[in-house]
Amino acid sequence: MSRIINTEEFVNEVENSKETTVVDFFATWCGPCKMLSPVFEELGQDMEDNAKFLKVDIDQSLELARRFEVSTVPTVIVFKDGKEAERLVGFIPKQKLEDMVKAHI
Repeated sequence: MSRIINTEEFVNEVENSKETTVVDFFATWCGPCKMLSPVFEELGQDMEDNAKFLKVDIDQSLELARRFEVSTVPTVIVFKDGKEAERLVGFIPKQKLEDMVKAHI
């Protein structure tokens, strides 16, 4: 299951992590984010042994959103060894998201 992290947690949870980490940059007011949330949660449970799934609320962690140039939500970024490997913007069907994550495991 994914959890929401803040700017301080991001360094340890993502940048210093050696495992594949999938981060959903979202906003509570965003319709497509609400549509993606159950897909993201389900995939996080399905793949919990292979990748870490985390969420960042862009309104609560504005500096992270700026740093990663997130101007549209949802934006999902896959990090490998703490570095950005791939990103998708907008609602993502489960299979497409799963394929993207598997490519970086």
